[in-house]
Amino acid sequence: MAERTKCLILGGGPAGFTAAIYASRANLSPILYEGIQPGGQLTTTTIVENFPGFPGGVDANTLMDSMREQARSFGVDIRSGSASAVDFGSRPLRVTIDGATVLEADTVIIATGAEAKYLGLSSEMKYRGGGVSACATCDGFFYRNRTVAVVGGGDTACEEALYLSGIANKVYMIVRRDVLRASKAMAARVMEKENIEILWNCNTQEVLGDGFSVTGARLLRKDGTVFDIDIDGFFLAIGHSPASGLFAQWLETDPAGYIVTKGKTSCTSVEGVFAAGDVQDPRYRQAVTAAASGCMAARDAEQYLLENN
Repeated sequence: MAERTKCLILGGGPAGFTAAIYASRANLSPILYEGIQPGGQLTTTTIVENFPGFPGGVDANTLMDSMREQARSFGVDIRSGSASAVDFGSRPLRVTIDGATVLEADTVIIATGAEAKYLGLSSEMKYRGGGVSACATCDGFFYRNRTVAVVGGGDTACEEALYLSGIANKVYMIVRRDVLRASKAMAARVMEKENIEILWNCNTQEVLGDGFSVTGARLLRKDGTVFDIDIDGFFLAIGHSPASGLFAQWLETDPAGYIVTKGKTSCTSVEGVFAAGDVQDPRYRQAVTAAASGCMAARDAEQYLLENN
């Protein structure tokens, strides 16, 4: 017989743990499964300096450990495991964990996050947290008055480059085509910035480093020319992949795969199913906005249960 719960939370990042804290305080006795990356995408960075309440910054893993312990202190049942199948076509909602454990839930909060796309270079993985980042807003501060590179040619890449141009001395944009895919207005803003240099028709062959941190990048131009640039930071801005594939059969998603929520709520296209954090946020993707949406999801789940006995 399947285990039954009022509130099942999938994901152990800022959205999931915040949802769990609020749901537990509302006496929903939530069960939370942390997924394949406990702590969420935030744990791939080092020091978080823009999360409120930490004037000196906070280690990302320490922050997530604190959230986990706070949730546990309110009685949240935190478990290891990931959803492997769902059935949102009947009541109660059914979720299978790791192909074995089946849970029946009155409400489900999806907080499975999104993962930044990387180039797939071994050197890129080697220097993650040592100069390689997929979030200029998160890590740009560490490159004040230094030289950085941004990979990508779309609106996101332009936004990242413009943000970094206000911090760093020099910003390279590594663009694999001979034109920016960004909107004309965004492209024009980039072109006007004196400290942004666009390297057209280039792909990254290797991220260079001293064994501890990034020192440069080796680029391949379309004409076959190979050359190196000296940089201190290497930022990826080639998109994100929301962890929503498992739910796409049941829930409305946008063309990029992000779960669509209704208006200013966390409600999805299926009653009793709510989405929070980066899995439904293609725009901001910050720890603080994920936490806020986790609060919203728990409150929405509480209201749903009140209205549906």
